[in-house]
Amino acid sequence: MPDRLAERVADLDWNSIQQSLDVHGYAKLPSLLNKIECKEIIETYEEEDYFRSAVNMARYRFGIGEYKYYHDPLPDILQQLREGFYPELAKTANRWLDQLGHVSNYPSTLTEFLDQCHKEGQTRSTPLILRYEAGGYNCLHQDLYGKVFFPFQVVFALNQIEEDYTGGEFMLVEQRPRAQSRGHVITLEQGEGLIFPTNHRPVLGAHGYYKTTLKHGVSTVTSGIRYSSGIIFHDAI
Repeated sequence: MPDRLAERVADLDWNSIQQSLDVHGYAKLPSLLNKIECKEIIETYEEEDYFRSAVNMARYRFGIGEYKYYHDPLPDILQQLREGFYPELAKTANRWLDQLGHVSNYPSTLTEFLDQCHKEGQTRSTPLILRYEAGGYNCLHQDLYGKVFFPFQVVFALNQIEEDYTGGEFMLVEQRPRAQSRGHVITLEQGEGLIFPTNHRPVLGAHGYYKTTLKHGVSTVTSGIRYSSGIIFHDAI
Protein backbone atom coordinates (compact mmCIF):
# COMPACT_ATOMS: atom_id res chain seq x y z
CA MET A 1 0.00 0.00 0.00
CA PRO A 2 1.38 3.43 -0.87
CA ASP A 3 2.60 5.53 2.04
CA ARG A 4 0.70 8.69 1.19
CA LEU A 5 -3.03 8.83 1.73
CA ALA A 6 -3.55 10.74 -1.50
CA GLU A 7 -2.06 7.79 -3.38
CA ARG A 8 -4.30 5.33 -1.53
CA VAL A 9 -7.30 7.41 -2.53
CA ALA A 10 -6.16 7.46 -6.17
CA ASP A 11 -5.75 3.65 -6.10
CA LEU A 12 -9.34 3.02 -4.99
CA ASP A 13 -11.66 1.25 -7.46
CA TRP A 14 -13.16 4.47 -8.75
CA ASN A 15 -15.22 2.75 -11.45
CA SER A 16 -17.11 0.83 -8.77
CA ILE A 17 -17.35 3.90 -6.54
CA GLN A 18 -18.78 6.02 -9.36
CA GLN A 19 -21.27 3.27 -10.19
CA SER A 20 -22.37 3.00 -6.55
CA LEU A 21 -22.83 6.76 -6.31
CA ASP A 22 -24.96 6.80 -9.46
CA VAL A 23 -27.08 3.77 -8.51
CA HIS A 24 -27.39 4.08 -4.73
CA GLY A 25 -26.42 7.70 -4.05
CA TYR A 26 -23.59 6.72 -1.71
CA ALA A 27 -20.47 4.56 -1.73
CA LYS A 28 -18.90 2.69 1.17
CA LEU A 29 -15.11 2.67 1.10
CA PRO A 30 -12.75 -0.11 2.23
CA SER A 31 -10.53 0.57 5.22
CA LEU A 32 -8.42 3.51 4.09
CA LEU A 33 -7.02 4.75 7.40
CA ASN A 34 -4.89 2.45 9.53
CA LYS A 35 -5.14 2.32 13.33
CA ILE A 36 -2.18 4.64 13.82
CA GLU A 37 -3.71 7.27 11.56
CA CYS A 38 -7.09 6.96 13.27
CA LYS A 39 -5.42 7.37 16.65
CA GLU A 40 -3.51 10.40 15.39
CA ILE A 41 -6.73 12.10 14.33
CA ILE A 42 -8.49 11.24 17.60
CA GLU A 43 -5.58 12.71 19.58
CA THR A 44 -6.09 16.08 17.90
CA TYR A 45 -9.43 16.34 19.71
CA GLU A 46 -7.82 17.48 22.96
CA GLU A 47 -5.41 19.90 21.26
CA GLU A 48 -7.33 23.17 21.02
CA ASP A 49 -4.71 24.74 18.74
CA TYR A 50 -6.06 22.63 15.86
CA PHE A 51 -9.57 24.06 15.93
CA ARG A 52 -11.38 27.26 15.02
CA SER A 53 -14.58 26.40 16.91
CA ALA A 54 -16.44 23.71 18.86
CA VAL A 55 -20.19 23.05 18.81
CA ASN A 56 -22.20 21.53 21.65
CA MET A 57 -25.01 19.79 19.76
CA ALA A 58 -27.49 19.87 22.64
CA ARG A 59 -27.24 23.66 22.88
CA TYR A 60 -28.59 24.03 19.34
CA ARG A 61 -30.86 20.95 19.48
CA PHE A 62 -28.73 19.24 16.83
CA GLY A 63 -28.46 16.12 18.98
CA ILE A 64 -26.21 15.15 21.89
CA GLY A 65 -22.45 15.26 21.39
CA GLU A 66 -19.78 17.66 20.24
CA TYR A 67 -17.97 18.44 17.04
CA LYS A 68 -15.01 20.68 16.30
CA TYR A 69 -14.01 22.43 13.08
CA TYR A 70 -10.32 22.41 12.19
CA HIS A 71 -8.73 25.66 11.13
CA ASP A 72 -6.35 26.10 8.22
CA PRO A 73 -3.81 24.70 7.70
CA LEU A 74 -5.42 21.30 8.27
CA PRO A 75 -3.56 18.36 9.81
CA ASP A 76 -1.69 16.60 7.02
CA ILE A 77 -3.90 13.47 7.06
CA LEU A 78 -7.05 15.53 6.56
CA GLN A 79 -5.46 17.73 3.91
CA GLN A 80 -4.39 14.69 1.90
CA LEU A 81 -7.89 13.21 2.13
CA ARG A 82 -9.55 16.45 1.09
CA GLU A 83 -7.22 16.98 -1.86
CA GLY A 84 -7.22 13.30 -2.84
CA PHE A 85 -10.97 12.77 -2.98
CA TYR A 86 -11.93 16.03 -4.66
CA PRO A 87 -10.86 15.40 -8.31
CA GLU A 88 -12.75 12.11 -8.77
CA LEU A 89 -15.81 13.40 -6.92
CA ALA A 90 -15.79 16.55 -9.06
CA LYS A 91 -16.24 14.29 -12.09
CA THR A 92 -19.35 12.79 -10.52
CA ALA A 93 -20.58 16.21 -9.41
CA ASN A 94 -20.39 17.52 -12.97
CA ARG A 95 -22.05 14.38 -14.36
CA TRP A 96 -24.92 14.84 -11.92
CA LEU A 97 -25.32 18.46 -12.97
CA ASP A 98 -25.51 17.36 -16.60
CA GLN A 99 -28.15 14.75 -15.74
CA LEU A 100 -30.28 17.42 -14.06
CA GLY A 101 -29.93 19.79 -17.00
CA HIS A 102 -27.46 22.21 -15.41
CA VAL A 103 -24.11 23.48 -16.64
CA SER A 104 -21.05 21.67 -15.26
CA ASN A 105 -19.16 24.10 -13.05
CA TYR A 106 -16.96 22.18 -10.61
CA PRO A 107 -13.26 22.71 -11.41
CA SER A 108 -10.82 19.81 -11.46
CA THR A 109 -8.81 20.78 -8.38
CA LEU A 110 -9.71 21.57 -4.79
CA THR A 111 -7.71 24.80 -4.89
CA GLU A 112 -9.79 26.15 -7.76
CA PHE A 113 -13.03 25.15 -6.03
CA LEU A 114 -12.00 26.80 -2.76
CA ASP A 115 -11.26 29.96 -4.73
CA GLN A 116 -14.93 29.93 -5.74
CA CYS A 117 -15.92 29.61 -2.08
CA HIS A 118 -13.63 32.44 -0.99
CA LYS A 119 -15.00 34.79 -3.66
CA GLU A 120 -18.42 34.32 -2.02
CA GLY A 121 -17.03 35.12 1.43
CA GLN A 122 -16.80 31.44 2.46
CA THR A 123 -13.31 31.39 3.96
CA ARG A 124 -13.60 29.23 7.10
CA SER A 125 -12.45 25.61 6.89
CA THR A 126 -15.05 22.88 7.46
CA PRO A 127 -13.35 19.48 8.00
CA LEU A 128 -14.31 18.34 11.49
CA ILE A 129 -14.09 15.69 14.17
CA LEU A 130 -17.16 14.42 16.03
CA ARG A 131 -17.39 12.81 19.47
CA TYR A 132 -20.39 11.05 21.01
CA GLU A 133 -20.64 9.43 24.43
CA ALA A 134 -23.35 6.92 25.45
CA GLY A 135 -26.72 8.50 24.77
CA GLY A 136 -25.31 10.76 22.07
CA TYR A 137 -26.78 11.10 18.60
CA ASN A 138 -26.91 13.48 15.63
CA CYS A 139 -30.23 14.63 14.16
CA LEU A 140 -30.83 14.40 10.43
CA HIS A 141 -29.30 17.43 8.73
CA GLN A 142 -27.33 18.84 5.80
CA ASP A 143 -23.93 20.55 5.99
CA LEU A 144 -24.53 23.65 3.86
CA TYR A 145 -22.61 26.76 4.88
CA GLY A 146 -23.22 29.31 2.14
CA LYS A 147 -24.09 29.88 -1.50
CA VAL A 148 -21.34 27.58 -2.79
CA PHE A 149 -21.37 23.92 -1.77
CA PHE A 150 -19.87 20.68 -3.05
CA PRO A 151 -22.43 17.88 -3.54
CA PHE A 152 -20.40 15.19 -1.73
CA GLN A 153 -18.73 14.73 1.62
CA VAL A 154 -16.85 11.82 3.20
CA VAL A 155 -17.05 10.49 6.75
CA PHE A 156 -14.54 8.12 8.41
CA ALA A 157 -14.97 5.93 11.48
CA LEU A 158 -12.01 6.54 13.80
CA ASN A 159 -12.60 3.81 16.38
CA GLN A 160 -14.09 0.33 16.36
CA ILE A 161 -17.80 -0.40 16.68
CA GLU A 162 -18.64 -3.23 19.12
CA GLU A 163 -15.26 -2.71 20.82
CA ASP A 164 -14.98 1.01 21.61
CA TYR A 165 -18.71 1.74 21.39
CA THR A 166 -22.06 0.24 20.44
CA GLY A 167 -24.89 1.80 18.45
CA GLY A 168 -24.03 5.01 16.62
CA GLU A 169 -24.77 3.77 13.10
CA PHE A 170 -24.63 6.25 10.25
CA MET A 171 -28.07 7.15 8.87
CA LEU A 172 -28.86 8.47 5.40
CA VAL A 173 -32.47 9.38 4.55
CA GLU A 174 -33.63 10.14 1.01
CA GLN A 175 -36.75 12.28 0.64
CA ARG A 176 -38.36 11.24 -2.62
CA PRO A 177 -40.90 13.49 -4.36
CA ARG A 178 -44.50 12.26 -4.06
CA ALA A 179 -43.34 9.18 -2.14
CA GLN A 180 -42.35 8.18 1.36
CA SER A 181 -38.74 8.68 2.44
CA ARG A 182 -36.20 5.89 2.15
CA GLY A 183 -33.62 5.28 4.87
CA HIS A 184 -30.20 3.61 4.85
CA VAL A 185 -28.38 2.47 8.00
CA ILE A 186 -24.65 2.02 7.38
CA THR A 187 -22.14 0.52 9.79
CA LEU A 188 -18.50 1.54 9.42
CA GLU A 189 -15.54 -0.37 10.81
CA GLN A 190 -12.51 1.56 12.07
CA GLY A 191 -10.77 3.29 9.16
CA GLU A 192 -13.61 2.75 6.70
CA GLY A 193 -15.27 5.69 4.98
CA LEU A 194 -18.52 6.62 3.31
CA ILE A 195 -19.10 9.05 0.43
CA PHE A 196 -22.60 10.52 0.46
CA PRO A 197 -24.49 13.50 -1.00
CA THR A 198 -24.43 16.82 0.82
CA ASN A 199 -27.80 18.00 -0.46
CA HIS A 200 -29.48 16.10 -3.30
CA ARG A 201 -28.86 13.60 -6.11
CA PRO A 202 -30.32 12.74 -9.53
CA VAL A 203 -32.44 9.61 -9.90
CA LEU A 204 -33.45 8.15 -13.25
CA GLY A 205 -37.22 7.90 -13.62
CA ALA A 206 -39.66 7.09 -16.42
CA HIS A 207 -39.37 10.61 -17.83
CA GLY A 208 -35.69 11.30 -17.25
CA TYR A 209 -33.76 12.36 -14.17
CA TYR A 210 -35.38 13.95 -11.16
CA LYS A 211 -33.93 15.32 -7.93
CA THR A 212 -34.20 13.78 -4.46
CA THR A 213 -33.05 15.42 -1.23
CA LEU A 214 -30.91 13.64 1.34
CA LYS A 215 -30.15 14.23 5.01
CA HIS A 216 -27.75 12.36 7.26
CA GLY A 217 -27.28 11.72 10.97
CA VAL A 218 -26.06 9.26 13.60
CA SER A 219 -28.23 6.88 15.64
CA THR A 220 -27.96 6.79 19.43
CA VAL A 221 -24.67 5.53 20.85
CA THR A 222 -25.61 2.95 23.48
CA SER A 223 -22.21 2.51 25.16
CA GLY A 224 -18.64 3.77 24.96
CA ILE A 225 -17.36 6.75 22.97
CA ARG A 226 -17.64 7.12 19.20
CA TYR A 227 -15.24 9.29 17.14
CA SER A 228 -15.57 10.11 13.46
CA SER A 229 -14.03 12.55 11.03
CA GLY A 230 -15.92 14.47 8.36
CA ILE A 231 -14.32 15.75 5.16
CA ILE A 232 -16.40 18.62 3.80
CA PHE A 233 -15.05 20.22 0.66
CA HIS A 234 -16.67 23.67 0.63
CA ASP A 235 -15.61 26.31 3.13
CA ALA A 236 -18.06 28.23 5.33
CA ILE A 237 -19.08 31.85 5.75
